[in-house]
Order: sequence, then C-alpha cells, then structure tokens
Amino acid sequence: MTITVDFHAHHFPVGLPDMGAATGDPRWPRLDPTDRPRLMRGDEVFRVVRSVCFDPVERLAELDAAGIDHQVLSPVPVTLVDWAAPADAARFLSAQNDALAAIARNSGGRFLALGALPLQDTELAIAEMARVRDDLGMDGIEITAMVDGRELDHDSLAPFWAAAAAEQVPIFIHPAHQRSAIRRTGQPYEFGLGMLTDTALAAAALVYGGVLERHPGLRIALSHGCGSFPWVHPRLRYMESLRSSEPARGRALDELVRLLFVDCLVFEPTHLPVLVERFGADHLLYGTDHPFLPEGFDGPRGVVEAAIELGAGLDHRCLGANALDFLAGGPSRPVDDRG
Repeated sequence: MTITVDFHAHHFPVGLPDMGAATGDPRWPRLDPTDRPRLMRGDEVFRVVRSVCFDPVERLAELDAAGIDHQVLSPVPVTLVDWAAPADAARFLSAQNDALAAIARNSGGRFLALGALPLQDTELAIAEMARVRDDLGMDGIEITAMVDGRELDHDSLAPFWAAAAAEQVPIFIHPAHQRSAIRRTGQPYEFGLGMLTDTALAAAALVYGGVLERHPGLRIALSHGCGSFPWVHPRLRYMESLRSSEPARGRALDELVRLLFVDCLVFEPTHLPVLVERFGADHLLYGTDHPFLPEGFDGPRGVVEAAIELGAGLDHRCLGANALDFLAGGPSRPVDDRG
C-alpha cells in the first residue's frame, strides 16, 4: 500500500501573542477565529481562511476523508517575520513553534511539524533551531526565500548554513517576498509570478551563490516545484560557463541542483517530467498547500497521478516515501558522489 504524506501544508495555531498590540506595528499577523475566520495584519484582512487552518481536529477529519496518512505542518508564510526586531521575532516564533510541536505531539503520529527561526539574527536563529530539534522534537524548519532583504547566499547567513548542515536539519524554503521579486503588484501577478520568481532566486543563491558547494550536507526542499528555476537553470548554467574557466563546471552545477528536493505542487502534469530531469524522481515530494487551494487535495493529487501516467520517470514514491526519507535523513546524493 502506498503511504501518502502531504509535505506542503500550513497551519496557524490559536493563542499566539498579539505582537501588533505589543509593538504598535500593524504588519504583525494575527488570527481572528470568529464566525468568518480571517488572518489579519493590524485592521487589514490579509486572508479569509477556513477553520481547518487553525483547528487540528477538523484538519484530521479532512485528511481521513482524502486518504492522507500524514501531513507536515509548516507555518503560514506571513508568520515568517524576518523584517521584525530580532527579540520580537524570537518571542513570536518560539510561541508558534511550541504550539505546532504540541499539535504534532498530540496527533498520534499523523502530523509532523516544521518550526521557524528569527533569521534576522543568526545567533538567535541557531539557538532556536537547536531548541526546535532537541527540545521540541520537530521535524525541520521552514524559512523564507530571502531574509530581511538579504539573498540566501549572503555572508551573514553562513553560520546558519554551517549549523544546519552539521546537524542535518531538514529545511523547507517557501516564498514570502513575492512582491519584491516582480515589478507588478496585485493578483494574479504576485502569487502567479512573484512566488515562483522568489523561489527561483532562492535556488539560484543556493546553487550559483555557492551555498551548496560550501555546505554539501544541507538537506533543502523548495516549494512550488522550485518555482521557475527548473526552466531557467540551463540558461543560468550557460551564462555561468561563459565566465568560468572550469571545463566541468556545468556538470558540477547539475549535480548541485540534484541535491535539492522540491514539491510537486505545479498545475500541469507536463511540468513534472522537467522536475524529474532536474532533481531526480526520488527528490520529488507530494504537497497540496492545504488548506489554501480551493481544489483541496484532489487537484494536486490529480496532477501527480496524471504525470505518473505520462511515464516520464515519476513514480508513487513521491506521494510519501520521498518525504519520509527527506525528513529522516534518508538518501541524499552527496556532492562528491560522481557515480
């Protein structure tokens, strides 16, 4: 029987501190769980949500109805407050980590959970990462595709990457700065183009900015099929070859790309063979963005099943086994494995 793990899902716990009230800054997210549940920023409605976004009992019922064995709960991206004062971010995120860890702990093994870090302060982030893994027993962390205006290959983040590689902490990268990645605002541009561009820039920083070369032990997964990166990588590789004196540079870059895991959350089955070619079938993870897509579980699952029918190398491991390998430190091609 095929085990099914929804790797890409978000949860906003109840009872988090109201940092907007505490600091006077309206950018802080908060939950209004009334009859018409909403995520708020100050007095602005950020997103209308369903109660399953914060109710784990309802969430489990939806998993049962959809035949999902396990779900990885990650923070809603708006809560990854990399812009905030470090101490305030640490207070908010540690409370969120405590809440998500408790939900996973009380789910009978159905939920796994990712924490979040105040990456605007590397020392605080490393300390919280240790607490997330050692004290809370969480399964990894989620970070943004850019940290407080800094790309992921910025020198200031090097100690974080070194610590994450040494501890083999699974990292899920999710866009949160889509508006700054494109020149048009509003929809469909921000979520339709901005998120994919933001994610591609993160992958480019990891591969072309040297992060993966310097820290080959990193275990990283990127959302939304790695955005537009699978399509632009050949062009980036070509441009890199023009300035490199290393004849084998292109092959080395391809091997670095294949260190990455990506989710299958794309909207066309014909896209998934490209992901297989770039990353390998064993590095693809089933994800649904639950509970935010109106299609629910059926849309993402249908895309994966249709891609498997195409016969382009994708198989049912992507529905669950690959995610369990990723989170448990299973097979990840080392950068020096040239076989």
